[in-house]
This record gives sequence, C-alpha cells and structure tokens, in this order.
Amino acid sequence: MFKTKIIIATVAALIGLGSVAQAQDHGSTPHIERQPWSFAGIFGTYDEHQLQRGFQVFREVCASCHSARLLAFRNLNEEGGPGFSEEQVKALAAEYEVADATAVDGVRPAVPADRWPSPFANDQEARDANGGALPPDFSVLAKARGVSDPFPTWAFNYFTGYQEGGPDYIHALLNGYHEEVPETAPEGFELPDGKYYNDYFPGHAIGMAPPIADGSVTYEPGEDGQTVPETLEQYSTDVAAFMMWTAEPHLAGRKQTGFVVLLFLVGFAALMWATKRKIWAGIEH
Repeated sequence: MFKTKIIIATVAALIGLGSVAQAQDHGSTPHIERQPWSFAGIFGTYDEHQLQRGFQVFREVCASCHSARLLAFRNLNEEGGPGFSEEQVKALAAEYEVADATAVDGVRPAVPADRWPSPFANDQEARDANGGALPPDFSVLAKARGVSDPFPTWAFNYFTGYQEGGPDYIHALLNGYHEEVPETAPEGFELPDGKYYNDYFPGHAIGMAPPIADGSVTYEPGEDGQTVPETLEQYSTDVAAFMMWTAEPHLAGRKQTGFVVLLFLVGFAALMWATKRKIWAGIEH
C-alpha cells in the first residue's frame, strides 16, 4: 500500500510539473498548431507537387540568404523527392556557377553532382550582409527545430509517431511576424533595433525580416489546370515540407522498412508463443 501511494504521488507530481511547464510556456509563446502534413503518420509520404512548390519558394526567396550545403542538384531527381527529370536538373544546375580551382577564372557551370551553391563566400560575409546574424543552413534545419510538448502529451508522441515538430515550427515562424509589438507581448518587452517581433521565435526578437508575403511567388497552374493559392499560408506550408525533405529525403522508405520490421516482430512473437504452447502442452506446471 505504501509503495502504491508513492507511485501515485510521483505520477501526480510529474503531471503537475507538466501543467506548470505548459502554463509557463503558453505564457510566453503561443501554442504551435500541428499541420496536416502528407508525410505524417506511419504511412505518410511526400507530396511531389508540394515539394516542387517548396523548392520554388526556397530558390526564389530563401536561397538569397540561406545555404543548403548537403543538397546536391541530382537529389532533386531522386525517387521520393520533387520528381524533376534528369534534363530539368541538368538545365537547373547549368544556371549556377561553382568554385573550381582547375577551371578558368576559378569557376565553372554547375553539374548535377555539385552541391547547391551558397549565397555567400563564407560565414563572415553572411554575417556582414545580415546585420551580424548568421542565416542557418537549410540542409537539416527541419530536424534541428521542433516543438516542446508538456508532460504527459509528449509521451503519446511515441505511439503516434509524431516527428513533424520541425515543419510545424517553421510554418508557425513564417506566419508569426508582427509589424509592431503586439499587446500579447510579454510585460516589459522591448524590441531591439534591427530586430522583428515574432510570436514563435524564442525571445520573440528575430533578426530575419519577414521573408515572404502574399503574392511573393507565382505558382504555375497544375497539369489539371487547378491553381494553388499564392498566400503566405501556402508558401510557408510548401517550403516547410521541402525543408523536411532536404533533412530526411528517405523518410518514406524508412517508414516502409519500419512497418515490415514490426510485422516481422509480431509474426515472430506469435511463432514463439505457438512453439511454447506446443513444447509445454503435455507438461503439468
């Protein structure tokens, strides 16, 4: 009975601490809503058309400041990605130049095997161009960011397979800018010069200006003639999905493998149970 009371008290304390943490977190940062990603869940996969739109947003808007050092042009042609053809990838790569000490003048047109060129020669040049702030590399940023769920909510993530915290955060961040400090800002908050207020950025003072707005990128109609809204909400969703793909391009394959492994383990457990029943069937115990 004494041990039972200790267990109950411990669980209650953990739940209480989780509630306090949730209250403290909500007091400074709004709750980040989970988006209906196509790649969510056990059987989730990337939406090829969404990745193409996200790449367009990255190329036309984000790539002017952010690098993607682990992204090669040929990755855009790989299965499970944006689905560009080899010819499209070659043509795209040829539009860029990369450093090559063996080439004339030290540069040459890029080829599919080359990595995505950085907009700056080095980190210091990037800082100088962005008011001292270093724009993070986009390669694995969607896996490096996430959301904090209070206890016991985070425990359920192990059963639901939730791993979209990075895209959820990126989507919220892009939609969380304010032209002026809102009334919901923490008491006594002062926005430093050269910073912008964002609901979801830690500390709310972010060095990146609002990068995109409604109508910033023109989407071409799909093959069926349907158009996609050219809004901040749509842009942020598309580019967040693309960033998730750059961070984990083989996500769909990993999920398929994991599902097969689970089926194997279930079958193996059933086989072991049947074997045990067979061996011990005539033995009293």
